[in-house]
Amino acid sequence: MPCLIRVEGLLPGRDADEVFDRVRDFENYADHTDAVREVTVTADSAGIVDSAWAVNFRGGVLHWTERDVIDAAARTITFDQLTGDFARFDGSWDVQQAGDDVVVLFSCEFDMGIPSLEPIINPVAMRALIDSIGLILRGLLGEEIELTSTHQDTAVVGL
Repeated sequence: MPCLIRVEGLLPGRDADEVFDRVRDFENYADHTDAVREVTVTADSAGIVDSAWAVNFRGGVLHWTERDVIDAAARTITFDQLTGDFARFDGSWDVQQAGDDVVVLFSCEFDMGIPSLEPIINPVAMRALIDSIGLILRGLLGEEIELTSTHQDTAVVGL
């Protein structure tokens, strides 16, 4: 069964276009946070990017490749895993101006692919993924970002 998570960040006094440019610059994620070991963009044409990721995850490293569809005008990115350690991993980034503030929303569905261990693995994987996205957002956008998250059971967690 897929797990659903959302991580939302509020950035006071920022510009959405500037924030979106940082979010979509995957290859520089590792320069801003230790949560990401490496991102390599392997293809880039007309708003479609293929990228290979290596991300620290619970004492190990997750690897995957994904296809990202970037809509700069809407400031959105949708992604789907092509290969990798998840059985399924897809989602989106959405960056919007809200008055003088910017709201960044990361949402995804993932499945680790081990049904018999879901009750044990899923809560740990959700927490680790939420924590990793929080580290990425803080690294990319600064410590002043206010983060909240929701997951499959819709409980709100402060980061």
